[in-house]
Amino acid sequence: MNELQAGHLTRLISKLNQKNAVIGIVGLGYVGLPLMLRYVDVGFRVLGIDIDSDKVSRLNAGQSYIEHISADSIAAAKSKGFEATTDFARAAEADALIICVPTPLNAYREPDLSFVLNTTDALVPHMRAGQIMSLESTTYPGTTDEELKPRLESRGFRVGEDVFLVFSPEREDPGNPNFETRTIPKVCGGTTSACQEAGIALYSPAIDKVVPVSSTRAAELTKLLENIHRAVNIGLVNEMKIIADRMDIDIHEVIRAAATKPFGFTPYYPGPGLGGHCIPIDPFYLTWKAREYGLHTRFIELAGEINSDMPHWVISKVADALNERARSIKGSKVLVLGIAYKKDVDDMRESPSVELMEILRDKGAEIAYSDPHVPVFPKMREHHFDLKSVPLTAESLASYDVVLLATNHKAFDYELIQRHAKLIVDTRGVYLNHLPNVVKA
Repeated sequence: MNELQAGHLTRLISKLNQKNAVIGIVGLGYVGLPLMLRYVDVGFRVLGIDIDSDKVSRLNAGQSYIEHISADSIAAAKSKGFEATTDFARAAEADALIICVPTPLNAYREPDLSFVLNTTDALVPHMRAGQIMSLESTTYPGTTDEELKPRLESRGFRVGEDVFLVFSPEREDPGNPNFETRTIPKVCGGTTSACQEAGIALYSPAIDKVVPVSSTRAAELTKLLENIHRAVNIGLVNEMKIIADRMDIDIHEVIRAAATKPFGFTPYYPGPGLGGHCIPIDPFYLTWKAREYGLHTRFIELAGEINSDMPHWVISKVADALNERARSIKGSKVLVLGIAYKKDVDDMRESPSVELMEILRDKGAEIAYSDPHVPVFPKMREHHFDLKSVPLTAESLASYDVVLLATNHKAFDYELIQRHAKLIVDTRGVYLNHLPNVVKA
């Protein structure tokens, strides 16, 4: 590294340390928006970039579109210089570009990097020497080095000398009151040692603890391990639920009892399927990449199969419960309680509730839903329902043939539901006692 190139690193780190750097956050969703607020809080000027003009307009008007992020916090950020734009040319204004865009699966359950690659391709023409790019989107090991680095080099940049490249996986847990962006340790791996130095300087002012690892690939695999650990354990407990059900044992009673062991056991809870932006998706990123190395990830794939089958198992329980009451799914009125992927949030990404709704609809049921966090069914890339949340009253509950409890929001009045619903299929273990109108699934 010559004197000029060393100067790029020194100036960038100095700007970050003195909080004179402009932080560009690309993708203003559940990951990017909290990160923006944190950088504004510690004194940085933040430029937000997103392709969604509606999101940009709302942010610039001081509004929020995520339930647990208040409009007041957005307005406060604006008063401190935050601005959102759809103009990728403005990336040149930023000293750091942090990419927080989705990494879904395609129709064949293979990694879809189109959001990451299209975003990078839109940023690179406007980049300049002395900038750092950080990818936070979950992906397979090698993405940063194999996909992003060549794109930067195609512009004549020398990564680690002219510009700096790191991978630092997001660890957001929407709605979790015990952790926030500042307090969740930040793993960071650089393409070179200079990149790593720049990455640590980028995140240290905003995050209490930065955890350096040896490479971008190690950082990418770290994120996958975290979420595959959860997916595998959820697959195990879902399989245990099926076994317990066949043996007429309450799996939730068993889990509560096992959790009293003060060592060697961590409780995981069954449900109607996996939801969220990470756990249903991330294992497939690793299994896909592992094939390149001639490896078959049997353990991970088996857990994925079990978890993917859970919505169909739940529907079979609904069918059996209706059948015992001389009804079929076809023609029945079904109210789905909770369509967010987990309780007490408005996050719909990969929600198993939506798959349940689609299966029931395809089988001829008349579908409605109630969710205090999702008043109107949102526009989604793959799922379409023209529905609004139904208020829960004694009369409305009694009008449905079955109430399918899919997401256990605290806001639901479970006593009211149990008292007035003809039939409840409980996928979350809310009703602990044996009740005549409750079937556990």
